[in-house]
Amino acid sequence: MIKKLDQYLIKRFWLVLSLSIIGFISIFIIVDLIENIDRFMDNHVPVNIIIKYYIYTLPWFINIGLPMSVLISTVFSFGTIVKDNEWTAMKASGISLYRITIPLILSGIFISACSFFLDNKLVSYGNEKRFEIDRDYVKRKSRHKTKNILKNVLLQKNISKNIVLEKYFIKDFKGLNLTLIDLKKSTIVRRIDSKKIIWNKDSLKWKLNDYSIRNFNKSGIETNTIINKEDSLISLGFEPSEIQQQAKKPDELDYYQLTNLIVKLKENSIDTIRWEVARYMKISFAFTNLVVVLFGIPLTVFKTKNSLSFGIGTSVLVIFCYYAFIKFGQTLGYNGVLIPVISAWLGNIIFTICGLLLLLKAKT
Repeated sequence: MIKKLDQYLIKRFWLVLSLSIIGFISIFIIVDLIENIDRFMDNHVPVNIIIKYYIYTLPWFINIGLPMSVLISTVFSFGTIVKDNEWTAMKASGISLYRITIPLILSGIFISACSFFLDNKLVSYGNEKRFEIDRDYVKRKSRHKTKNILKNVLLQKNISKNIVLEKYFIKDFKGLNLTLIDLKKSTIVRRIDSKKIIWNKDSLKWKLNDYSIRNFNKSGIETNTIINKEDSLISLGFEPSEIQQQAKKPDELDYYQLTNLIVKLKENSIDTIRWEVARYMKISFAFTNLVVVLFGIPLTVFKTKNSLSFGIGTSVLVIFCYYAFIKFGQTLGYNGVLIPVISAWLGNIIFTICGLLLLLKAKT
């Protein structure tokens, strides 16, 4: 009987979850298309590019819609049991509330794992591609066209190497007014200045134009200078990907890329608070799907007669409050009020405690 009950709950839960996901994705796409249709038309974006844009956006829509869908599925699947008095029959048979929550909690754990995989494999990649489309097509003729150009780029390598570029053109792999300084124990050993640099894919080196290379001894006195107006291929110790990394948003990087980036930034004594908050959010947001299951079940138990309508109505309020706490925690983390890991998990901590307390109260 218990196994059949588990199968019954899981089947109903996943059915409602599938319909909810489809519904939310449809709403997100329609709203986003209405919001962007003018920009698409003004920039004459081809239909096939628009389709690609939303294919790349689809994983992100699924990821942000999952917690809402899971909460509604929990409330609906369990609420119908309460409304049809099946819950009363279960209690009379000696089946506890905790027992029937097991299949839903296991489903929440599985969905959280899938959400983490989705976020770090498809969402980050999809965001990177749709941002590229946004830069190359949608904003090409708008006031945002400079998004394809990085200004005042500062890149630090191995603590001792400092690179400054006045401008860097992402699409053309070209930089203007380069200054590269090599330091050793706070003493300059080499300085390279160039009016223009262009990445050469064949040689994996930079082509410098109108440049100078000055070398210094241990006392900081210049020993020799090379000045050349012609083009020369020179290895500068960094690649375009390292510059473009600065143009990427946390949404474009997965958990492991963020971890590697944070390590490199810390090696160069650069503040990493915002990146650390974003990294911990990759895990905490995935676990949102489990937390809303714990929160959704008690919502249907408290109001037996109107459990379904009450639960669904309350679930909408709960999810908005949940997202508000997530953003609030992020803000505290960005401002250094809370350490990154606590700021990223603040919403989950508060709502997990509240969910467990409601579950205990519902049991009694």
